[in-house]
Amino acid sequence: MMRPLKALITTALLLASAGAWAHRFHAGITDVSFNARTGNTEIVHTYMAHDVEALLANLYGRQFDLTDEEDQDALRKYVENRFWIAGTDKAKLNVRWVGMTADAEKITVFQEIEQTPLWKAGVIHDNVLIDFLPDQVNTVNLNEGNAVRTLTFDRNNLEQPAR
Repeated sequence: MMRPLKALITTALLLASAGAWAHRFHAGITDVSFNARTGNTEIVHTYMAHDVEALLANLYGRQFDLTDEEDQDALRKYVENRFWIAGTDKAKLNVRWVGMTADAEKITVFQEIEQTPLWKAGVIHDNVLIDFLPDQVNTVNLNEGNAVRTLTFDRNNLEQPAR
């Protein structure tokens, strides 16, 4: 009789602690790929909505509604200052904001480098959310045809060669 009760209590405690640990991991994923049809390199960032909302509230001291164009502009400026790609000549490439989507779980940011193939990228810099969350880890997947290379960025590794 005591075993089922003990098992039930143990399960309840495990579920409660799992909820407490659920958001202790901070991560972002970026996919970078060349679109042969348009001639553009496309960049898609995905971040946890809770992390982005906390960042913006911390920076500006207010709540943000990322369906509002002005609030999206604040996020655009933040991302553009912390994620960039330089060419093989070390000059920053013109990474253009395309737009974003937001839901309760994630924020997705779309950017592109017009008329530039991915092979022209020399260095990638990614400090998005890393400057706010010390344990943030960003993964950048470089999709080059049939090959995918993965780069990992954290507070000790903000810049890496693209080649």
